[in-house]
Amino acid sequence: ICCLEGARIGIQYEMSFAGEACDIYHCVLESKSFLEKMTVIEHTIPFFLPIREAENDFLSSNAIKFIDHVGEILQAYVDRREQVRLLKELYGNQIKELFHSLSYNLIEFVLDDFDCKVTVSLRYGDLVSILPSRIRVLAWPVNTSKKFLAGERRGSTSVSTHSVPTRLSYAEDALRTTSLPEAHAEIVLNLPPVLQHLFQSQ
Repeated sequence: ICCLEGARIGIQYEMSFAGEACDIYHCVLESKSFLEKMTVIEHTIPFFLPIREAENDFLSSNAIKFIDHVGEILQAYVDRREQVRLLKELYGNQIKELFHSLSYNLIEFVLDDFDCKVTVSLRYGDLVSILPSRIRVLAWPVNTSKKFLAGERRGSTSVSTHSVPTRLSYAEDALRTTSLPEAHAEIVLNLPPVLQHLFQSQ
């Protein structure tokens, strides 16, 4: 925070991820007189983050709270974005159909290098969250018909012909408590035995 010319205050936000410096954002506040509240007159904060809402909620009563809240929003945004970037960098060959909103508070992708198609859907409760609050991971069998035909030839009917998705609770638990790349590694590591158990129980 620094004082600028006139009744203006400049704030510099230095973001980081995993201990490494990332983006730098700026915001300038101004008050025309002691009787008027401060307002945001310029900034470099991404347009899809709710700085105007934060200005209306906090700036008129508590400038420090506004500054801290904007910093939390920016850091959480960078954290979610970098988690997705690292996920693509480390596991891009396993990730298909990746989609995310501009603020990364909605993330969806597909894993299809296995005997089923696994869809992952993440929703973040607010823009200061770095872990999702609503998670759904579904396994959709794609080779069920082949397994069923093979089973018929062996005289077995242990595999259902219905492609009904199954929720993978262990995967949802991992995504709820650890970062996206770490959770992905745990999901992939445990997926083969989980799928084997699912197919055998059908």
